[in-house]
Amino acid sequence: MSADAVVHVIDDDESVRKSLDFLLRAAGFRTATYETATAFLQALPDVAPGCIVTDVKMPEVSGVDLLKTLRDRDVRMPVVVITGHADVPMAVEAMKNGAVDFLEKPFDDEVLLVSIRTALAAAAGAAEREAARNDLRTRIAALSRREREVLDGLVAGKPNKTIAWDLGISPRTVEIYRANVMTKMRAVSLSELVRMTLLAELDDQPAGSADPVR
Repeated sequence: MSADAVVHVIDDDESVRKSLDFLLRAAGFRTATYETATAFLQALPDVAPGCIVTDVKMPEVSGVDLLKTLRDRDVRMPVVVITGHADVPMAVEAMKNGAVDFLEKPFDDEVLLVSIRTALAAAAGAAEREAARNDLRTRIAALSRREREVLDGLVAGKPNKTIAWDLGISPRTVEIYRANVMTKMRAVSLSELVRMTLLAELDDQPAGSADPVR
C-alpha cells in the first residue's frame, strides 16, 4: 500500500481510540479516528484508502453492521476487528462478513501492528492485480469485432485454418487479424496472449458486443 494509506480507527471508547491512535502513529502509520461507525460512514466518500480497525461491539452500528454496509457499497478496504472475550461470536460473524482478522482484548501491540501490515500488503496486492486486469480489459476493448472473434478462437485452442473456416474468411486473413491482436494486446507469444486474456476474464464480456466488423 502507498505511503498515503491511512489506518481508520473506529471505537466508541475514547481512551482506547486515543491509545490506538498513539500506537499506530508511533509505528509510522497515518491515522484517522472516529467515535462511531456512523461517523466513519458519513465521512466515507472523502476518506483516504487504507485499512480499518474497528471495535466489533458499538452503539447504533456494530462492527458486523459496518462490514455489511461496506460490502453493499463495494468498499474493499481490509477490516481488522477488535473484540472483548464475550464478543467473540460477534467477531466470528464479522470474519464471515469479510473482516481479515479479529483480535481479542487484551492483545499485544505488535500483534495488531503485524495484522495491519499484513492487511495493507494484501490490499496493495489486490489493487495492483485489479489495475492489471483493467489495463488488459482496456486493450481487449480496443479490438475490433473480427479481431475479438479471432482472439476467441485462439484462446479456444483452434488453429488458424479452423478459425478461418468458422468465420468464413481465408487463413491468410486470420494471420493478419492475429498479428493485429498480438500487437494491440502487446503479447509476444500465443501462450502469453492466452494468459493475458484469461486474466482479464474475457468470458465475462460477450464477444463482438462493442465494435462492428472493421
